[in-house]
Amino acid sequence: MSSPLSRLAAHSRGLLAGAALVAFAGLAAPALAETPADTLVIANSIDDIKTFDPAQSFEWAGQDGINNMYQKLIGLDPKTLELAPGVAKEWSVADDGVTYTFKIDTSLKFASGNPVRPEDVVWSLRRVVKLDKTPSFIITQFGLTKDNIDTAVTVAGDDAVKIVTDKPYAPSFFYNALTAEVGSIVDEKAAMEHEENGDMANGWLATHSAGSGPYMLKGWKPNESVLLDANPNWKGDLAMKRVYVRHVAEPATQRLLLEKGDIDIARNLTPEDVSAIESNDQLKVLTEQRGRIYYLAATQVYEPLKNEKVVEAIKYLIDYQGMADTIVKGQVAVHQTLLPKGFLGAIDAEPYKLDVEKAKELLKEAGYPDGFEVELLVRNEKIRTDIAQALQATLGQAGIKANIRTATGSEVLSAYRARKTQLTLEVWGPDYPDPNTNASVFAANPDNSEEAQLTGNLSWRIAYPATETTPMVEAAVVEKDTDKRKQMYADIQKINMEKSPFAYMFQIQEQDGAAKGVENFSMGGAVSSAFYWPVTKSAQ
Repeated sequence: MSSPLSRLAAHSRGLLAGAALVAFAGLAAPALAETPADTLVIANSIDDIKTFDPAQSFEWAGQDGINNMYQKLIGLDPKTLELAPGVAKEWSVADDGVTYTFKIDTSLKFASGNPVRPEDVVWSLRRVVKLDKTPSFIITQFGLTKDNIDTAVTVAGDDAVKIVTDKPYAPSFFYNALTAEVGSIVDEKAAMEHEENGDMANGWLATHSAGSGPYMLKGWKPNESVLLDANPNWKGDLAMKRVYVRHVAEPATQRLLLEKGDIDIARNLTPEDVSAIESNDQLKVLTEQRGRIYYLAATQVYEPLKNEKVVEAIKYLIDYQGMADTIVKGQVAVHQTLLPKGFLGAIDAEPYKLDVEKAKELLKEAGYPDGFEVELLVRNEKIRTDIAQALQATLGQAGIKANIRTATGSEVLSAYRARKTQLTLEVWGPDYPDPNTNASVFAANPDNSEEAQLTGNLSWRIAYPATETTPMVEAAVVEKDTDKRKQMYADIQKINMEKSPFAYMFQIQEQDGAAKGVENFSMGGAVSSAFYWPVTKSAQ
């Protein structure tokens, strides 16, 4: 008997081919060019997914799934994106500034039927620190270590959890960090039934879920599809009983699927696709300003890129406005600092523009009057490859021969996290709604040694020590005066923009295509991943 995942895939293929349609379990076959009324069907580029374990996942598409399968200790309201109850219904900090208490909503249940307990919260947070996977720094940055985690995060009565940080931080910073996917609360009892060799169920949770969120993972086929089913114990309204995310790399194919009614939402469209959708009265364009930033990273391991003047030259060899007006028209705004607009301390500064002659002078001063050869690694996604080709052309005007290498999202990330890139075109989005989320990875590097393996830290990935700004970042997270904190981040950005090997280019304004009847879908705004559970659909 075929699985729900394979039946959904067959349904999509059948619509495109004009073949007979597939019946869902318990449902009559839908009419041609219609998705089932209780199923949200999405086309997205999901080849970056490595795992669905919230203690390890740190990729776009995986985070989208986790945001809908798990609740965090503190949640975000999908409409306002402000702090909201999650597993904790209330929280407070003691006068000492380091002791936080979280009251747990013990009426919640996991998808397994097990009640959500303070013990699950404690186990989940301890697990993040002990597994020490890529996103663990979001939790460990508060002084939580393998040596102290068992005493720093503890059960405090029948319905509470206590967390003690190493020093007083701005409380909003701590609360915001807990809204990240790595702060997801996992069903300890269900997960530990599948522990192998002391892995705390890391292997099992890669392909299964154990959360209390609105959905649970029904199936995942890498580079093909993800299927989520409704959590039978979810207390809220859930019009979409199933979410099917299909991997479709080509924007034109996504648009075709949307026009045929084979999908409800298309997540990776070009400006041309958006224009076509806008002219179709059966479809609509959903627009949100995201916190994601396109940037070019120059890894300091590669000899020419160790030179500050070379990096500065590269920043003058990017046609920021030209690309914003053409290949990514309507989907980005030129942005040249590490903090997205909308964040505390974000500044409006654009000191760089395409200036080939200035770049040539800088290259000459650096000892590369004839340029040099370099690899430009990019994810195999149309908009990114288009940007890479534009970069290749302008870099070439000053003698820098950029050889473009494309790879899957997963392959690019693996190389980037292992310091095995030269130039790489990347997109970064905040993990939580606080300026430290970007400052701590672009402008701080606590240990630049190879042995440190700080794979979640972008400065470490490109071997940039960030010597001047690291102590500034550390000071900003403990400053409780908001105005002073705001100025500190402004100062950090100015130094980072000038001296770091990061060339920030654009802030994304995401434009998704949707069927006219789709309502209440949120991409996550500037601070979060996508929210599926508020979605409703009406007939066309």
